[in-house]
Amino acid sequence: MYTDENTARLLPDVAVHAQPHLAGALDWVGMNGIEVPVRFDAGDGDAQRASARVGAFVNLKRPDKRGIHMSRLYLLVEQALSTQTLSAHSLHDLLRSFLESHKDLSDRACLSIRFEHLVRRPALRSANSGWRAYPVCIEASLVGDQFLLEFGTEVVYSSTCPASAALSRQLIQDQFAKDFNPSAPVDHAAVFAWLGSEKGIVATPHAQRSVARLRVRIVGDARFDLISLIDQTEQALGTPVQTAVKREDEQAFALANGSNLMFCEDAARRIQKALDADANLSDFHIRVEHQESLHPHDAVAYASKGVVGGFAGKGCA
Repeated sequence: MYTDENTARLLPDVAVHAQPHLAGALDWVGMNGIEVPVRFDAGDGDAQRASARVGAFVNLKRPDKRGIHMSRLYLLVEQALSTQTLSAHSLHDLLRSFLESHKDLSDRACLSIRFEHLVRRPALRSANSGWRAYPVCIEASLVGDQFLLEFGTEVVYSSTCPASAALSRQLIQDQFAKDFNPSAPVDHAAVFAWLGSEKGIVATPHAQRSVARLRVRIVGDARFDLISLIDQTEQALGTPVQTAVKREDEQAFALANGSNLMFCEDAARRIQKALDADANLSDFHIRVEHQESLHPHDAVAYASKGVVGGFAGKGCA
């Protein structure tokens, strides 16, 4: 007579059987896109629950073994991430548990977590506010005793081209010269009215939605201060996209754009200067992308902290 215990013993496990003709060590084996809830504190003490996609991997160092124990990784991810607030300590412990569950097979482990975090942002002038969803990517690895932790996000902003602004100002000057006799006295009221008319703004500089993609490494066991990272970046740029706006907010946004003309190089350097002053960041990587309205291609710039062996000089993909 079969019992549950006997049935379990009879279940085949082909992964334990070696295949000599296919022997070989593997860099990474695991799962990507695991669906799991996570709890994340963005730095304001309010841990939000989010739906995340997780990648969990270990290496397979033994060429004589066919595979790893993926179910062990899955259960460890589900148990740890769904019950604890994300932190450097909790992720370090999770990676150690990956290796303990594969101590005869693996000596390296890595983890990636992707989700969106909602942050309420105030309007520029009015009393309104609205939610912005910032993507968050956390990547952690453990190789021997070396634990490496990175996290990143994206900031969307508006960029107005300085060259286009200068060309537009020249056209406005040309129109002024046509509409006002240089030999006649300037009538203040007439000029004031002209500036408020369509003739007074015959050309406008091109602006475009732009994206700053950030990856940072935090010092030691410092917390994930996403809000501080966002605030530093948006303040450095001066033109983050808005949520709920009234006319006074839109006018303030137009003023911000006119006061913050920037090429992609300018934007990258602004963020670089801001993050370089943050003592909680040991390294950072910045990619700014101005999604051109003049061209069918984008203008892109990269910057980093310049740490030897860090992000500096890493690819331009």
